[in-house]
Amino acid sequence: MEKLEMLYEGKAKKVFRTDDPKLYIVDYKDDATAFNGEKKGTIAAKGVVNNTMSAIIFEMLETKGIPTHLVKLLSDRETLVKAVTILPLEVIIRNVAAGSFSKRYGVEEGRPLAKTVLEFSYKDDALGDPLINDDHILALELATEEQLVIVKKYTYAINAALQEFFLDKGLKLIDFKIEFGLCDGEIILADEISPDTCRLWDVKTNEKMDKDRFRRDLGNVESTYQEVLARIKN
Repeated sequence: MEKLEMLYEGKAKKVFRTDDPKLYIVDYKDDATAFNGEKKGTIAAKGVVNNTMSAIIFEMLETKGIPTHLVKLLSDRETLVKAVTILPLEVIIRNVAAGSFSKRYGVEEGRPLAKTVLEFSYKDDALGDPLINDDHILALELATEEQLVIVKKYTYAINAALQEFFLDKGLKLIDFKIEFGLCDGEIILADEISPDTCRLWDVKTNEKMDKDRFRRDLGNVESTYQEVLARIKN
């Protein structure tokens, strides 16, 4: 598989075209950002952790009936994926109050939510990824009603699978962000699932085991990412 020109470079990944128009190569970077890019830095070997962890989790989700863009790992930092057209939506699941949810609604962090919350944000850095609802999505033609039904169905199934998976690794899934794309007209899970996109707390200590260590200057960022990957591999 020949790696050709770069199609896209985001905050955490580069995407390259290949000699097969239906396949891309994703290259994970060590760059770290927070607060819509206001805070920037580097987390050593973050790309390796996120690439490896995403592949492991996507393989697990495939066994649960969730279609993903994963084809195969190529190296520590590179994965071969199906070419998808990303829906301009960030899909967020919240099981426990934390982060912007706590700040927005004045709820203490760590409070279990009486109902799992599914949120959408409009994927647009210039606008600050604003929260939107189903009506906004349909009015702006960001997705169809049928696509939204599938996205929600998959997202709740992913949440159930991830909660069970992480709990087995001694981790509590607080919240997470995922993205979906269209591949041959079908909705599939894309992007990544990693400490960058999930809030994970240690089950016994509630220690933060995710990018909040970078966001909030908690220290031990690199070692925490490595610890999460080590647990995921076991």
